Amino acid sequence: MASAADQMAMSLNLAKFSKATELKKRLWFTLGALIIFRLLSYVPLPGIDPTALGLLADQTQGGVLDFFNNFSGGALERMSIVALGVMPYITASIVVQLASSLSPTLAAIKKEGESGRKRLNQYTRYGTVALTAVQGYVIATGLEALGAAQGAQAVIEPGMLFRVAAVISLVGGTMFLMWLGEQITSRGIGNGISLIIMAGIVANMPQTLFQLFESGRTGSIDPITIALIIVAVAGLVLFICFMERAQRRILIQYPKRQTARGVQAERSHLPLKLNTAGVIPPIFASSLLLLPLTITQFAGQPGTESGWWGETLLTLNQYLQHGSPVYMALYGAGIIFFAFFYTAVVFNPEETADNLKRHGGFIPGIRPGKNTEKYFDYVLTRITVVGAAYLTLICLLPEYLIAELGIPFILGGTSLLIVVNVTMDTVTQIQSHLLAHQYGDLIKKAKLKGGRVR
Repeated sequence: MASAADQMAMSLNLAKFSKATELKKRLWFTLGALIIFRLLSYVPLPGIDPTALGLLADQTQGGVLDFFNNFSGGALERMSIVALGVMPYITASIVVQLASSLSPTLAAIKKEGESGRKRLNQYTRYGTVALTAVQGYVIATGLEALGAAQGAQAVIEPGMLFRVAAVISLVGGTMFLMWLGEQITSRGIGNGISLIIMAGIVANMPQTLFQLFESGRTGSIDPITIALIIVAVAGLVLFICFMERAQRRILIQYPKRQTARGVQAERSHLPLKLNTAGVIPPIFASSLLLLPLTITQFAGQPGTESGWWGETLLTLNQYLQHGSPVYMALYGAGIIFFAFFYTAVVFNPEETADNLKRHGGFIPGIRPGKNTEKYFDYVLTRITVVGAAYLTLICLLPEYLIAELGIPFILGGTSLLIVVNVTMDTVTQIQSHLLAHQYGDLIKKAKLKGGRVR
């Protein structure tokens, strides 16, 4: 009986989906935009020698840039025009959000509503151009020196012309991805920037899984270890789904009102997610690490710098290797900081308490106003501690095991967290569109019946 009911529910959902033309258009638009992103990841920078470029992948193999290469879907390894992906845009948005919390001028702009949001978005775009230009110039100079000690040049004709062309190409690629992400958000399904990052991670999964099974076939990794890895990944996915749906529901009560059943008090619940910040803290922490690491990784190539500065860059490269204590500490601290920071941005206890007081709502046993605000802050701080600990555990524990066991980066906790979170968010939005379409049909039918009665 249960299986028959499930089949009937599935057939009804498929019937609703076939009639939801607006949803299908959004899905096709999202799919087309992601295909464009994948095609751009294979367009190389002008003046690059693909054969010599393979040396870069060997030198950075297992390094931290290999980790960020997964976020761009291999575009960084191929040195395509979208090699930096959307990370400069995310870094710029972090800087603008931090500045709007600290600067009274930007805070006033933020309170202006839609016009203020547009101005802050414009500042974010300017910051994206500046950060991409800096990172692009460092990458260009690093590519010119790449392979010089081995007698091979990654750049066919080094010089200022190549540097300018590389910077312009990288800036154009990143700005196009930023625009593409905004178009997906407004005309497609889901958050465009998150979907682009997820698409880069998913694109590398088949190759990584093949390498994992090939390692088992050749004997470099024990088959039992591979089986344990698969079981651990499945358990990690289930744990992420459980924690992402965990909520702290606060009872909200409204004044008694006269209804058909007599005088009754209306009650509802205010759900506070255990992980209010979602996947933002790991992405923000990763993007902030990418800026200095790009500089140290490429500017620290042998032959690029000499003297104490070159030695300093090489030392930083060693300390910031993937899985090193310094890298893990910086990454964990960034995740915890942005978990609290982004939660404070998303949920404002003072504003929520004022809205409840304005509509006559209150928490049983808590006085409206300042006491309610303090209670919200009390509850939110404690569940955010649990959420930040969960994010740190998910992201750092697998990364430590990756560094110790040599498991591919794509199976790391950060990658799985992003894929699972974005997938859940996208599926939720699809269900919302289907529900809205269903209600729209009911309203149309009700209007038709009302017209006939008249």
